[in-house]
Amino acid sequence: MSKLTIANLKKTTNYFKKNGLWDTFLTALERLLTKEAPYSYQAPSAETLDEQRERTKDCNLLFSILVPAYRTDKRYLRAMLDSVLAQSYPHFELILADATEDDSVGSVVREYQDDRIKYLHLSENKGISENTNEALKAASGSYIGLLDHDDVLTPDALFETAAAIARAKERDIPLRLIYSDEDKCDESGTYYSEHHKKTDFNMELFLTNNYICHFMVMEAGLMKRLAFRREFDGSQDYDIALRAVGTIFAEYAGKEAEQDKKSDALLPVVAEEQICHIPKVLYHWRCHENSTAANPESKDYAYEASRRAAADFLKSRGIKGQALPQGHMGYSKIRYEGSILKQRSGVGLRGGRLIGIRFQTVGGIYTEKGKCPYKGMFYKFGGYMNRALLAQDAAAVDIRCMEVQPQLLPFVKGCIEKSMRVLPLQESGESGGEKVPTEADGLTLDTNGFLCGWKQLGLTDAQYRRVSIELCRAVRKTGYRIVWDPALQKKITGRR
Repeated sequence: MSKLTIANLKKTTNYFKKNGLWDTFLTALERLLTKEAPYSYQAPSAETLDEQRERTKDCNLLFSILVPAYRTDKRYLRAMLDSVLAQSYPHFELILADATEDDSVGSVVREYQDDRIKYLHLSENKGISENTNEALKAASGSYIGLLDHDDVLTPDALFETAAAIARAKERDIPLRLIYSDEDKCDESGTYYSEHHKKTDFNMELFLTNNYICHFMVMEAGLMKRLAFRREFDGSQDYDIALRAVGTIFAEYAGKEAEQDKKSDALLPVVAEEQICHIPKVLYHWRCHENSTAANPESKDYAYEASRRAAADFLKSRGIKGQALPQGHMGYSKIRYEGSILKQRSGVGLRGGRLIGIRFQTVGGIYTEKGKCPYKGMFYKFGGYMNRALLAQDAAAVDIRCMEVQPQLLPFVKGCIEKSMRVLPLQESGESGGEKVPTEADGLTLDTNGFLCGWKQLGLTDAQYRRVSIELCRAVRKTGYRIVWDPALQKKITGRR
């Protein structure tokens, strides 16, 4: 059960004002029914850190860590500085761009006698983006990481990042964008909570929220070329990450992809190899009264900026769509003009949620192993990090609620026929064992592009899932993306 805190009460009140009584009731009910998994951050042992220092002392990869500072609380400033200087990977420079009017920040920084610290006292406060750009100009590292002035890094943050870069290099993959899991810490920095277990890169999910967030590291040339834009202050990190993704894809596809943006700038999928997720907490996001971590409403403007960043990204790629409030603070939904398949030719299939007779999710999205991650969940609940309500790239979606790129229909029919020919006559837990049809000639698309005629196949629920997963696997191998959109829903009854 979620804890009853002042922050949670503030969130609930704000949510009610924006979404009304019914949605607020459902959100509060989900929080009450949700059992939070116990979490305790375990820092690497002293022996482990010493080993990491020994292994990397002769490395020549330099990291630049940028910190825009403004009227920073001295307690948080010292904690941030201490966390960077405690890194087991020693090859870094810490660049602080301080826009504070007085010397309160500078006096603390001068207490630290370390040549790796570069302190810039800015003549005026031009906002977080322009202040960060001043630090960016002074960066000389091969990779650049972003750190807020009141947050802290784990002692192995740079080591784990350097290790990921080295592993990718062994496979001849140049990493351009790297991000890790994160958690939150209290004002004292001793209590940790809300472990954010992130997914590997998921383009459609990234358009709905900046789940990459902290700790984000980018190839230096790419970050310097893009720089931060002041019109997106509050979500400047999200904006530059979106543009970095667009650049990575466009450069991989070549000049033709850049010139013909309507061909679908969100491909090729293989370019995602240059984006790396480290599934380990490397960043502690501090919670205090004025932080977004503890009180999202304190920076409501940041979420408006994030929607503008997503909309600008779509526009820059020739995609007609809007980024609209999703309901939950910090999340968006993309409304494409017409259809996602019409706007993005690289998306081959769009699937939706299958709802059972008790209004629970029974299928629609599947992992590579055939599991539905939201199975059994009330269809209005968001689940972990609200993902059950967010559009996202998927390994597989269900043919019973599927939109198909028209040119893919012959391929889809062929894949389904192939799957049905090898279906077992009796699935586990099922009875009857009657023979199923082996032809998919009756499959067509309606005027909106949705697959029709699947009922004529007469499959069981398990067989529909199996056929769907094998179809989607084949579609993904051709290079198309598959998107699951929970806003698309179909109630399923009958033989299961």
